Amino acid sequence: MGSLRRSQQLIATCYARHLSRLASGTSRPTPVSIRGRWLRRDQFPRGFFSFRNQQHRETGAGKGPLVIAPVVLLSFGGLLIYSLYPDEELRQARLVRCQAKKESRSTDAKDGCQPQTEQTAWSSFANRFEQFSNVTDIEWAKFSDRIVDWIVPEWSKALPGQIRKLQHELSMSDGSLASEIWQEAHDPFIHPEIQYSAKVRVSDELCDEEKEYLARRRKVATAALAKYLGINEKDINPEDVPTIAMCGSGGGLRALVAGTGSLLATQEDGLFDCVTYTSGVSGSCWLQSLYHSSLTNCRFERIVDHLKARIGVHIAYPPAAFTSVTSSPTNKLLLSSLVEKLRGDPKADFGLVDVYGILLAARLLVPKGELGINERDFKLSNQREYIKYGQNPMPIYTAVRHEIPDVTDKASNTSLASQQRAKEIAKQEAWFQWFELTPYEFFCEEFNAGIPTWALGRRFRDGEDVPPEGNDFHLPELRMPIMMGIFGSAFCATLSHYYREIRPLVKSLTGFSTIDEMIYGYNEDLEKVHPIDPAQIPNFTYNMQGKLRFTTPTTIYDNEYIQLMDAGMSNNLPIYPLLRPGRDVDIIVAFDASADVKTDNWLSVADGYARQRGVKGWPIGVGWPKSTDSTQKIEHQLDAAQADSAEDANTKVKQAQQDQDKHDQSKSPKSAREQSAEQKEKAKHDMAHPEDSDLGYCTIWVGKTEERSSEPPPPTKALTDDSLAWQLTEPSAGITVAYLPLLANPKVEGANPATSDYMSTWNFVYTPEQVDKVVALARANFAEGKDRIRRCVRAVYERKKKVREDRENAVKKETYRRLVRLGIADKLGEGDHFS
Repeated sequence: MGSLRRSQQLIATCYARHLSRLASGTSRPTPVSIRGRWLRRDQFPRGFFSFRNQQHRETGAGKGPLVIAPVVLLSFGGLLIYSLYPDEELRQARLVRCQAKKESRSTDAKDGCQPQTEQTAWSSFANRFEQFSNVTDIEWAKFSDRIVDWIVPEWSKALPGQIRKLQHELSMSDGSLASEIWQEAHDPFIHPEIQYSAKVRVSDELCDEEKEYLARRRKVATAALAKYLGINEKDINPEDVPTIAMCGSGGGLRALVAGTGSLLATQEDGLFDCVTYTSGVSGSCWLQSLYHSSLTNCRFERIVDHLKARIGVHIAYPPAAFTSVTSSPTNKLLLSSLVEKLRGDPKADFGLVDVYGILLAARLLVPKGELGINERDFKLSNQREYIKYGQNPMPIYTAVRHEIPDVTDKASNTSLASQQRAKEIAKQEAWFQWFELTPYEFFCEEFNAGIPTWALGRRFRDGEDVPPEGNDFHLPELRMPIMMGIFGSAFCATLSHYYREIRPLVKSLTGFSTIDEMIYGYNEDLEKVHPIDPAQIPNFTYNMQGKLRFTTPTTIYDNEYIQLMDAGMSNNLPIYPLLRPGRDVDIIVAFDASADVKTDNWLSVADGYARQRGVKGWPIGVGWPKSTDSTQKIEHQLDAAQADSAEDANTKVKQAQQDQDKHDQSKSPKSAREQSAEQKEKAKHDMAHPEDSDLGYCTIWVGKTEERSSEPPPPTKALTDDSLAWQLTEPSAGITVAYLPLLANPKVEGANPATSDYMSTWNFVYTPEQVDKVVALARANFAEGKDRIRRCVRAVYERKKKVREDRENAVKKETYRRLVRLGIADKLGEGDHFS
């Protein structure tokens, strides 16, 4: 092919720029401040499904430059396509777009309507999608003739037709899928929730539905505990039954597959039937949604079969993805979330997270063969059917909102000391607000407020929902595809998170240390910038000033929408919801399938939350031991923690001190950066070799409910087999935590979380053989500690039983003494003040 003429080069450049803007939807220029440098927001293209009229509706999540790589790719692709296609075809495509705009204007004029100055969310999306589909109408056959066929995949030739078909279905024209979805959105027989209005519930107590569930679940758990411990059910008092909760970490498909194996093992062992709550982050949320669905009917072995059949194909593989959203019966259920959200809310936003959620649902919520798809699986509130009799544990889903205090404007007119003080206070604030979703309620403990789950997606004002059409019609519940995208939106992390991910890959580059120091100097700013916008949903606390808990940030009242993301940005173990008052959890079994279980040390992160909330009985200092602790600190901590333990505590402390002294003398001083690198290497080694690590397959801690005089309180030491029974049965024992990290196991080959590439968080394809290996690894790890957990449950049960019996005996004794003083019991007058 000859070189392009200069005119063609100019046209190609303009076309590439237009294509990148068309695919990314650049918003209006808005200045952004990064360390005093002001940038226009249109310098960084936004995602395709973001709109020009999108405003800064929230001050919480920081906005910043998006990742540049996709823009470069689009620009290069545009130049390449333009250089290979004849001018006539490109001119024809441009004429098609112009003609469409003219027809749209003529239609408005014919109907007597003035052109809208501000488009609604739906009209903006529809127009942009139509423009995009017009570009793809260029025949790709000539493209494949000019370049060798092996460069362009065969399936790519069908993309223009599939995009055009999808655009037609979303056009809202008569007979289109979007029109049918919107008509059904008004049908109360299909969506019963649209008949009812919703109000914000402000309370620090559990909702009535959850209280009823707890009463029913306790009866089921009593029978399950009797079977699990080998006790006659008639001998068990329901008050003595411990409240057990299980939580699963984030980690994408690794957490989903490993979590399935772990819970399958607990179900086979009988422990799962004793559990009252399950909580999840990211992939563990996907697991909960599969468990409480018609796909599996609460059977973990069916989840394993489902995963082996569905996750062998990447969620974004175009042929499979387009087939799901353009073919019946899957297209209606997958696209309902898009249509109802944008059509029902003129200010709604539909972004990359929402697209991601639809792709996830197309893989996970659709069975093999696709014909057995069930519409009830696409609403979270429908999961009440699986727990209404207390027959299963109640699932708790989690998400977080990034609250970034704006101290710049507030401190601009104050002294330098006041500005520094304001920044220090902002650093100490809780940056992430946790939201929990159950089949009953969408709740935030920081606000002490929530709404019914079936009201998700509605706009609220001053504590009451706002009908979108001004009548009694209410929007249907926000669908599971949108929620699944939120639960697993780890890619919405801040730039600081992104840098921590890629830092190990580039640290060997020349001059990296200088760049690294410079980037760390800007870390405070990087922690406030989200390259990819989190998902946006209506804010149920909008305009509720003065009606919520004092911990509620004042900025939340002015935002009509909030942005939610993967809760793993705050803590990859969803322990916080289990510590909520009223749930009274006695035992937490934590399955950690995080990418780096030791370095991240998510259990220790919960310490700050427990202290901030005043959670009584939480075991202080749980988690992986820190290698940076000094000998004196370790000695003091062990001595304080074991002050009331066995007699050999002092001997063990002295021995630990001597070992630590020898280790320190043989070790040369190193920089903090070298120590950090060594810690990561050791963490990787410990995951692959659990026998050398500080913690094993199952580690148990127990807190104390008694008041301590030391400040801060000493850490809780992990229980040994010898001390397990007597420490758990002490009256002052508090919350018990059993921690089971996903580690390599010599009994299972080919599944090593530290070295197996397919177990990466960012891998979205698992072969059936890989699923079997990860499930086998999780089951083998649980088998290593199941006997300890059983003894732990028995000890907690015996403790609660003894506390109850002591309390009842004390009441009986006091009653007897009162009756004796009154002369009613025993002989008349015996025990009075005259005898």
